[in-house]
Amino acid sequence: MKRLLLLGLGLLLSACAAHTPLPLSAPTFDTPLPASLRVERQQGADQQTWWLVVQTEQSALRWSLFDPLGIPLARQLLEDGKWRADGLLPPNSEAQELFAALLFALTPIDQLPASYAPDTWQQLADGQRLLNPHWLIDYHAPLDFTLSQGPELSYRVYALADEEIP
Repeated sequence: MKRLLLLGLGLLLSACAAHTPLPLSAPTFDTPLPASLRVERQQGADQQTWWLVVQTEQSALRWSLFDPLGIPLARQLLEDGKWRADGLLPPNSEAQELFAALLFALTPIDQLPASYAPDTWQQLADGQRLLNPHWLIDYHAPLDFTLSQGPELSYRVYALADEEIP
């Protein structure tokens, strides 16, 4: 009985876990869409490389994440401020959180006050940005930045060169 109670409590707490906020209104990016990005995920000694395509589709933003062989890992549409699955891929909560953080990172600084609630983000003096609950964005160039969730997990994101586009 205690195990069932602990399991139920654990499920309840995980359901209440904080999620990366989405913009209040659809932002426009300085980067023309479609955009092809390389994402290098680093967690401890484990590193993975992915390709991400962000494109507009009518009133939605389509996010498609692929492995280096072109196999889709996640596809999501952001429409009316909500994510919805695109295609038959199973839900991928890590990709959704990454996409939400990328939305913030790609939003021009002058659009942040209109796009995000004031208590969800900060612009730091050194050009870095914080997005609650746990993202730090460190810019190296406009389309070259690192998204970090503490010291254990980071994503290096930069534009793909034309010869790299799958």
